[in-house]
Amino acid sequence: MELTGRKKQILKLVVEEYIRSAEPVGSKAIAAEMSGKVSSATIRNELADLVEMGYLEQPHTSAGRIPSPRGYRIYVNELMEQQKLSVAETETINQSLQLKMEELDRVISQAGRAVSSFVNYPTYMTAARKTRLTARRFELLPVDDHSCITVVMLDGNRVKSQLLRQQLKVDVEQFPVLVNLLNTHFTGIATEEMNLRLMNVAEQLPPPVFLLLSQTIGYAVDLLEEASHREIVTAGAKELLKLPEFRDADKAHQLMSFLADSKENLPMPDDGPMKILIGPENISDALKDTSVVVASYDIGDDMRGLIGVVGPTRMDYATVAARLSGFADGLTRLFGKQGLPPKEDAHE
Repeated sequence: MELTGRKKQILKLVVEEYIRSAEPVGSKAIAAEMSGKVSSATIRNELADLVEMGYLEQPHTSAGRIPSPRGYRIYVNELMEQQKLSVAETETINQSLQLKMEELDRVISQAGRAVSSFVNYPTYMTAARKTRLTARRFELLPVDDHSCITVVMLDGNRVKSQLLRQQLKVDVEQFPVLVNLLNTHFTGIATEEMNLRLMNVAEQLPPPVFLLLSQTIGYAVDLLEEASHREIVTAGAKELLKLPEFRDADKAHQLMSFLADSKENLPMPDDGPMKILIGPENISDALKDTSVVVASYDIGDDMRGLIGVVGPTRMDYATVAARLSGFADGLTRLFGKQGLPPKEDAHE
């Protein structure tokens, strides 16, 4: 069965009316929107076809229709009209981003609260490196028979060092050999590969040398994992309590607990400036009945940020996408130290 132009028009009307009212949409409401150009009988037939095709669902026999996740997806991909921010909305975003450039996590936390209050849904924000951090160079400096200083240079020319207590004595003559091994085989690779290569050379080295190598790699892996740690900040979970979909206290509590305790499982897409995940497209079971809109922004210094909105599948996708895009652009300018646009630059 083909999704004709009229079916698409009716599907679009159902989605937008359900977003507005949170109530199943009947043929009378659609006929009123179409100004009597199509009969109620024809509309009912089209609605029945859309249910059969999987774009709409009918909660009860006598009730109207609501969009299915498949219906929302075709709405977002093909039917949704792109919104432009008004002057007032642009000003609201700019004012909320007039933040002092302090520590990154504090800026992200403030911006997350601002976004949540603007879109009226819970939000989450994070920052991470665009490319995986690796070790660029190693040095080992003997101190005495049972200790040495391990120096690790990371990407970005950050240098870290630590005094290591050797479990077994390593002859000073072995240090240049060990440093060469480290710089030849353990630089520019991921931590998983470092651990794998360590196991591969275990039988090729004397026990004292292997133990020191293992200590050095362990220290480097800890540094890299700590530097690559992704801090996730959530805000506005209480906004869920205002939505009809979460009048059930248990359902609201489940999602609010997920946002508080399992936020590392929130979607973190790597591709594109914006991603919309609808219902079952979310991997986490806690998000199966929700939709997530995620936008990315550029922090600079090889850093990329993500800002996400969590809401019902009845989310106003066009408005949320426009506002989230506005915030992402503003954050890119903020971190780029280019400033925010003056008031007269905003357009309707």
